[in-house]
Amino acid sequence: MYNQVVLGNNVEHLKTMDSECIDLVVTSPPYDNLRDYKGNYSLDMENLGKELYRTIKPGGVVVWVVQDACNKGSRSGTSFRTALTFMDIGFSLWDTLIYYRRGVWAHPTRFRTDHEYIFVFVKGDKPTYFNRDHLDIPNPKAGQTYSCGGSRKKDGTTGEKKTLVYKPFKCRGSIFNYNFGGDGTKLKKKHPATFPNIMALDFVECFCPPEGLVLDPFNGSGTTCVAAKSSGRNYIGIDIAEDYVSIANERLRTETIIRPEDRLPDYNTDITKFMD
Repeated sequence: MYNQVVLGNNVEHLKTMDSECIDLVVTSPPYDNLRDYKGNYSLDMENLGKELYRTIKPGGVVVWVVQDACNKGSRSGTSFRTALTFMDIGFSLWDTLIYYRRGVWAHPTRFRTDHEYIFVFVKGDKPTYFNRDHLDIPNPKAGQTYSCGGSRKKDGTTGEKKTLVYKPFKCRGSIFNYNFGGDGTKLKKKHPATFPNIMALDFVECFCPPEGLVLDPFNGSGTTCVAAKSSGRNYIGIDIAEDYVSIANERLRTETIIRPEDRLPDYNTDITKFMD
């Protein structure tokens, strides 16, 4: 049954689901005890990975947002270990993106932590559905002309040069910039660890076909499910904590995520202007 938030263990619930029924997973696991969560949870990444691989469709995508704790001066490497585990199970690591968070915290003996990792896993060689149009960013060179071509070919000949005009928008690349401050409602903030509404909407609309099925096995405050519902996709959320299931269900009843039509600079402009 779709379009619900399930209270329970994610691995056990996935075992009840049909094989190859999920189009997209967007999630952020409770990594390295960096936050205090409710519920008696344990992490079984290997079996979770196996169940995700079984239940996701060929060409389906897992978007995995994660960062590592720093213990005694060294990063734990949990994120990379999980990535390697998923690859051993059969997923392809289609891409590794950077979620730029603009200096979440600082420490006198370390560099400021400005990022999290976004691993994009695929069951197969490439995503079945991939629409990045809404992810394009304004092109500061729009309307200007440039030359392309003219490079040498394999046989030593030179290609013909062409003069083209820069388009108004361009591909944003592998760094995803979101302004997290002030994101969401007081209800959403009852959960200790959330990610931006627009981040979830961006990936849902990029990798899940209309009316497809989106899963979040670490559902938390329900941002992934709200994004899926807001964009006309089906959803399933799973969480071990009853309080978080209640928060997610209330958000699904009362909230809708709307994309800023004017492409506000708080989430998709050049990150260098925010670096200080």
